[in-house]
Amino acid sequence: MKVQFNTDKTISGDHRSAAYFDEFISEGLKKHSEHITRVEAHLSDENGSKEGPKDIRCLLEARVEGKQPIAVKAQAATVEMAVSNAIDKLNASLDTVLGRLKSH
Repeated sequence: MKVQFNTDKTISGDHRSAAYFDEFISEGLKKHSEHITRVEAHLSDENGSKEGPKDIRCLLEARVEGKQPIAVKAQAATVEMAVSNAIDKLNASLDTVLGRLKSH
């Protein structure tokens, strides 16, 4: 599974951050890794440089073999929480989609 990490101009997307979140996302989606070819992570700060609650948005898009991409988004106060919440949502969506495949 390949992870592509993208940020807007207000969030640091340096090599160290990308490597950390690559591992974080890969580990969080490990139970579905055999079905996922690529995950794209898009992080943005909804309010730019202004402070605000839950202003960090994470959009995760998983490319699943033989299926349409599955996308989820989550918002939180920190980058880590936004990514973690999006991973939880993506796991739930993948459980549903892949569970349907197994039942047919």
